[in-house]
Amino acid sequence: ELQLVESGGGMVQPGGSLRLSCTTSRFTFSSYGMAWVRQGPGKGPEWVSNIDTGGGTTDYADPVAGRFTISRDNTRNTLYLQMNSLGPENTALYSCVRGEGDCWGRGTQVTVSS
Repeated sequence: ELQLVESGGGMVQPGGSLRLSCTTSRFTFSSYGMAWVRQGPGKGPEWVSNIDTGGGTTDYADPVAGRFTISRDNTRNTLYLQMNSLGPENTALYSCVRGEGDCWGRGTQVTVSS
């Protein structure tokens, strides 16, 4: 069974930072582009960012560009999302996704509140 496991979520005050991680041991991580997707309360899934297999090409949704950074460590089979200057609008369940979406993690909750 394919498996992606996210961690690093939690509650943070506005203006704070968090770093999310996503790891797997069930497939050849370095062979796939990866992405982060989030779902806020009462909203549908929203693409956040993606990264190519080598980590050299990244892309971001406009609302997070300049504040979030996606990266990966293929030696550790791990995907990261560094999130800075967080605001309440970033409250969501953040999931990592393989490739075009054939495998999703269960997500890690991020709550931004004072």
